[in-house]
Amino acid sequence: MSSLYIDRQNVQLDYDSGAIVFREAGQRIGTVALAGVTRVVLRGSATLPASLLGRIGAAGAGVVILSGRRARPTLMLSRPHSDARRRIAQVRLALEAAFCLQFARGLVREKIAGHRSLLDELRPAHPAARRPLTSAMQALDAHLASLDAAASLAALRGIEGAAASAWFAALRAVLPASLGFAGRNRRPPRDPFNALLSLSYTLAGAELALALHGSGLDAAIGYYHQPSHARHSLACDLLEPLRPRIDRFCLRLIARQTLSAEHFCTSAANGCLLGKAGRSHYYNAWERSAAPALRRAISAQVQQLLQTIAPAMPALLPEREDEETDI
Repeated sequence: MSSLYIDRQNVQLDYDSGAIVFREAGQRIGTVALAGVTRVVLRGSATLPASLLGRIGAAGAGVVILSGRRARPTLMLSRPHSDARRRIAQVRLALEAAFCLQFARGLVREKIAGHRSLLDELRPAHPAARRPLTSAMQALDAHLASLDAAASLAALRGIEGAAASAWFAALRAVLPASLGFAGRNRRPPRDPFNALLSLSYTLAGAELALALHGSGLDAAIGYYHQPSHARHSLACDLLEPLRPRIDRFCLRLIARQTLSAEHFCTSAANGCLLGKAGRSHYYNAWERSAAPALRRAISAQVQQLLQTIAPAMPALLPEREDEETDI
């Protein structure tokens, strides 16, 4: 099972005999079996009928639409899990401050520990950067030790923010100067590596939202990231411990010269963006080397979360024989 990436201008999609059909100027240019697709990622000016969207949803696949030059995601979700008690339990726990703090502490601990391990990997390969990398490792060790003393989500965010600053300072020491990386920035990203991070976090966040919806949870009701307008807060929660994995992927794209500064373009209005040729290299690498392991990690995260909230689920009441359940 795999993702289908469509990043092309003026292509038309349709459905025929179990397959997605692609046409340009009325001419059929290819097909992809729908049975092998778990998600569809659309970018550009592709057009498709509502009937095809229905087929994609019925097949259990979601649609991620990356719109505009900044590739802001819009999700069209597949059919969810039918047990609404999961969402009831999710909301119950979101109202318990002690649970939210405990859950969030685990996320932050895993994220900082992941970056600490990644620094261990980087240090032998970058002897010239040994001093800043060692300094960052010491800072992350200190932040890990302080997590248990964090008595509120605000305090936890302060520790996480300080740890992130140490991590990105270490990245500045190992990335090529041609990328112009001086630290994390976004909305819009102003340099190639930040553009890579933003795109990768966006794709991973969409994967999380689709997985949460499919499991019967509400991606908008989080514990560390509190509910906020137009934000998948629970997906943001689960993204935190995955960031080291995504950062490693982005670093490897640069180290192996899969992407370089020439694949990006920068403007005052839109910031730094990955160009069309670069996106082709990126999507191939993402689907081949990042996405499979990431999806396994997401599946494990969701299953663990379901086990965590299970005790808060209400009891299942028997259906009355005279009750109509169809809508």
